Amino acid sequence: MLNDERLALIAESHARLTGRDLVAPAGDLREALWNARSVIVAHGTEPDPVFFYGNRMALALFEMDWTSFVRMPSRLSAEPLLREERARVLERVSRDGYISDYSGIRVSSSGKRFRIEQAVVWDLLDASGACHGQAATFDHWGPA
Repeated sequence: MLNDERLALIAESHARLTGRDLVAPAGDLREALWNARSVIVAHGTEPDPVFFYGNRMALALFEMDWTSFVRMPSRLSAEPLLREERARVLERVSRDGYISDYSGIRVSSSGKRFRIEQAVVWDLLDASGACHGQAATFDHWGPA
């Protein structure tokens, strides 16, 4: 399962880079992230980055259980023809720290295509500036 330090990194790096809280700052962070009305996902820094977090909304949208989701390379969330575009977006995030205007097509485990809009994508930077991956959140999606 996911440790509290990684969860804190998701929330703290978002606040540090965007100036906005990802979830309400009071209460249990694990519960707040899990039950957020927005999709929240995060992947690590492996050569082929693998998701290490997806909240309840993410698992429902991608039609996956926790175990399957946290074993999936994040590139597989996009259709093969759109993976190059996704890679360019992630390079932009690495350069700028975060973006707040991402839109794109994603695909669920059953092959259902959906379009995400106004996604915020950010680097998971700790207080010393070391990068531990990237995360995204969005609350606008619909049929592709």
